Amino acid sequence: MNSRAQTTLLTGISELRTVSELGTINDAAVIIEDGRIAWVGAQSAAPAADEASDLGGRAVLPGWVDSHTHMVFAGSRAEEFEARMAGEDYAAGGIAVTMEATRSAGPDALEGLLRERIAAAHAGGTTTLETKTGYGLDVASELAAAELAARYVDEVTFLGAHLVPPGAETEEYVDLVVGEMLDAVAPHVGWIDVFCERGAFTEEQSRRVLEAGRRQGLGLRVHGNQLGPGAGVRLAVELGAASVDHVNYVTDADVAALAGSETVATILPACDLSTRQPLAPGRQLLDAGVHVAIASNLNPGTSYTSSMNFCVATAVLQQHFTLDEAIHAATTGGARALRRHDVGGGLDPQGRPAKGTIAVGASADLHVLTSTHAIDLAYRPGMPLTWQTYHAGELVSAWQLPQYPTNLPPRKA
Repeated sequence: MNSRAQTTLLTGISELRTVSELGTINDAAVIIEDGRIAWVGAQSAAPAADEASDLGGRAVLPGWVDSHTHMVFAGSRAEEFEARMAGEDYAAGGIAVTMEATRSAGPDALEGLLRERIAAAHAGGTTTLETKTGYGLDVASELAAAELAARYVDEVTFLGAHLVPPGAETEEYVDLVVGEMLDAVAPHVGWIDVFCERGAFTEEQSRRVLEAGRRQGLGLRVHGNQLGPGAGVRLAVELGAASVDHVNYVTDADVAALAGSETVATILPACDLSTRQPLAPGRQLLDAGVHVAIASNLNPGTSYTSSMNFCVATAVLQQHFTLDEAIHAATTGGARALRRHDVGGGLDPQGRPAKGTIAVGASADLHVLTSTHAIDLAYRPGMPLTWQTYHAGELVSAWQLPQYPTNLPPRKA
């Protein structure tokens, strides 16, 4: 009996952005086997496969790696958003509104919402997702969020230190986070995060949280430098965090520290626009040699979108990224922020199939555009440009191009 995995040849690729040493290949083909990339090259040189699929002359790139989301929540903060658009400043305290709604939602409702959000992300070309707890802010709710996320999401982060819940005393709450709460969620998460920001947690409190997580074997992440200059970047680099996210307000010393480290600076363009904060200085960070990722920051208060297409377009149009730089940041940059990047042979540091790249051995996570050229992500902003999404070789989302009538009569004057 032949137990060899079936191979699938994808042809008709006008432009293949591999985000690897192979660069961009025109008139390309890819072979998928057992959920991984088995071959990449020119279509004219493609070997035979068990089955084939013609992508019709469309552009293909790695699936987006969204390394910063908050998907486990209930409720809406539309009124808060409208007020902010009318001129009110953003403050972290709005998180408490979502806390109440999330605590009140039943487990079935939260599961349904999470599944819907993952499906929407797939429909936008995202194939790898991180998500955080942080809207329960008590032991039972944080544990429930961690258990739920662990069933559906690639990478799960404990964010009990998102905000001090109303009525709680700050030091007592930090004691809870680093003690009973962390003990409860640790078996279900791979990371710990803290909102090191005015109105949230101080540098000393943030250090306690991160060091407690590291003692439990968790990787470190930091929300930092969003609302003003602060200790977030410095603390992340000092402790060897995988990423520090937001980074809207950074000093020259912060940039130099990041450039000399393996900590990824994750920028969140949709959040910056939604909060009317200055856009993170992505160009400055890139020019300094900092590892940069782009993520959606999907959440109900400050970035209610999972559209990585939108974030990439913003990075190109407003933050002066080239298209290649933006695609890199939203694919292998995000993978690096999750320690899932290629370190050789298509494998990540743990020997798993790498994410965010199209290379032999990497996970067959592919984003097929409706267009022949990837530049349309910025050239045609806001248009529906995701046609198909493959996750580990499986088609997880497909969009049927609408048929627009071409024989409409002229409008009457």
